[in-house]
Amino acid sequence: MFPKLIGAVIVSIIAATFEPTRGYAIPIFLIAVIVVFVIEAVRIVPQQQAWVVERLGKFSETLQPGLNLIIPFFERVAYTHSLKEVPLDVPEQVCITRDNTQLGVDGVIYYQVMDPRLASYGSSNYITAIVQLAQTTLRSEIGKMELDKTFESRDVINRQIVASLDEAGRNWGIKVLRYEIKSLTPPEAILRSMQQQITAEREKRALIAKSEGERQQEINVADGEKQAAILKSEGDKTAAINRAQGEATRIRLIAEASAAAIQAVAEAMNGPGGLSAANLKIAEAYVNAFAHLARTNNTLIVPANLGDMATLVTSAMTMLERTKQGAQAAAAPARA
Repeated sequence: MFPKLIGAVIVSIIAATFEPTRGYAIPIFLIAVIVVFVIEAVRIVPQQQAWVVERLGKFSETLQPGLNLIIPFFERVAYTHSLKEVPLDVPEQVCITRDNTQLGVDGVIYYQVMDPRLASYGSSNYITAIVQLAQTTLRSEIGKMELDKTFESRDVINRQIVASLDEAGRNWGIKVLRYEIKSLTPPEAILRSMQQQITAEREKRALIAKSEGERQQEINVADGEKQAAILKSEGDKTAAINRAQGEATRIRLIAEASAAAIQAVAEAMNGPGGLSAANLKIAEAYVNAFAHLARTNNTLIVPANLGDMATLVTSAMTMLERTKQGAQAAAAPARA
């Protein structure tokens, strides 16, 4: 404000120097002072900002967004704070894990000013304070874990750092919303070892998968052969059953045909001239038998005594007569 007043005084002196404006020197000075007072008294605070006002070096109030008035010479805007969420980069640092392995870690903090008065007077530089505290807490948490565990415990580390920063930030008027680890960088030798381990693990999985595939293939082939053998045996069984049923049917039909033929012969013999017809049929069969009897190497086999034909016919007719008498004897009690 004082530079503005000095400017007003200089303008008044210049006006008093020239004859035409000499009479307006005092009004010009008063107008300049009023303008300076208005400029210094009116404060327009942007949205999501808070301005801290001191009166004679002591905290007076916090100006809210919009039009505000302060008392010039007695009050001044000492601090301005943004109430937005602010990302803050945490520089990379080297941490020592539980198994004595160096690990480069960096991250980012998201914080927000909640109390402008505490943010102004609680710490000389709250940004530096939260960065240093985040690095200290990070080294402590990494030191509790082994190298392999750190890669899968990022969420645990983030929560521990946020809890520590949030507790300390209450005295600084800020709230740490979250902390995120951006990268974990082990030494080059460790990286090569990890890559070799990953390669070996993948080769192991490939061999296991291949062996499982071959095992499953053998199982499938054996199961297919088993099913084929079962189906073949079932087919053989069905074919044998069908053949047996066919043979049984054939034998039954032959037997039925033979029985029908015998019954027809018996009925014919009981009729008039039946016995004579039977004699004639037997004689024809005997003659035909000699006609087809075992011809081999143009040699014809004939009976030694041609009189055997009459004897054979006589014997056959005797058997037929006895059979006829037996049938008539069996039928007589049935009629009675």
